[in-house]
This record gives sequence, C-alpha cells and structure tokens, in this order.
Amino acid sequence: MSVLRILTYGDDRLQTPARAVEKITPEVRKLIADMAETLYAAKGVGLAATQVGAMVRLCVVNPEPRESGEEKTSKPVGHRVFINPQIIWTSDDDVPMSEGCLSLPGIEAEVYRPESIRVRYRDECWRVHEEEMSGLLARILQHEIDHLDGVLFVDRVGFVRRQVLAGQLRRLRKERESIFVPAVLAGDKC
Repeated sequence: MSVLRILTYGDDRLQTPARAVEKITPEVRKLIADMAETLYAAKGVGLAATQVGAMVRLCVVNPEPRESGEEKTSKPVGHRVFINPQIIWTSDDDVPMSEGCLSLPGIEAEVYRPESIRVRYRDECWRVHEEEMSGLLARILQHEIDHLDGVLFVDRVGFVRRQVLAGQLRRLRKERESIFVPAVLAGDKC
C-alpha cells in the first residue's frame, strides 16, 4: 500500500465529474488499498478517488478516524468502500454542520445537508447494497459523492460566507501554483 498525494484546491480535477467503475480489477483493488492508507495517514474521515487524481466513482469512508496516539497497523481497518454510490432518497430536514476537507486544508464552513439519505452502491466485492444512513456517516458520504460529481463543500456555502473564505481559497490556489512550476520556467529544456 502507498500513501497517495491528495490534490488541493486549484487543481481542475477536483471540479471534474468522475466516471463509473465498470468492474473490480487489480488496479481498482490497489487504488482502494492506497486510498485507505492515505485516509488514515491524513487522519481524515472520507476520501474520494478524485481527490487523489483517479477519476472514478469510488470513495473510502471511516467515520471513526484513528487517533494520533494509536499504533498504526499495516492494514487499516474500519473503513468502508463505496463504489459508484448514488443517493436515491434524502430526508426533508436539512441540518447544518461544520465541514472541512483534505483538499482544502485549514478551511471549514457550515454546510446544510439532509440529515438522512438512502444510498445505492457496490462494495469492494462488487456486491450491490442499498442502505439508509443518517448522522455523521450520511454527512461524510454526501461530501464524498459531491467530490465525485466535481462539487466542493465551499460550493455549497452561502455567498457571504464564501466571500469570507475567498482569501483563504486564493492562498490555497497560490500555494498549489507555486509547487507546480512549469518545467520551461524551471529551466528544463525538454
């Protein structure tokens, strides 16, 4: 397993919808394992494939992240895999909760989402499931499905709050751009 690089705000892939996974392959299994390892290393609760540059509808979720003092195991446990997840029902009651994102480090905002959802998805064994969920798991999964649709949580906040976050978003974009200097500017002639 490998820890993958998590894309940050400003990378166009974060706003590009993912394509469906057609079948389980060795590459998909490796992606799942690497994403789980990345999720634990980042101490996150959810990670969409698009956040690591894999443009497929797949996410790994663990609403109970490993505490910083806990010993790391060679194989992360407790995570769930959602392949081609679809929300097929939402409750009428939207509730606010502060959200953050591994792709937008240091930024948090209150987002309203349905309290309960019903989701249809495949697991890592390619079995089809339909499950109703609420609370934190429902919140995380909605956030990750947004990623698969090319939507960031800051796209769901109100205009005024987004204006407040604008400076932080510009900072993230600049940091990302300073890391990825084109080879021609870096003096590479190839």
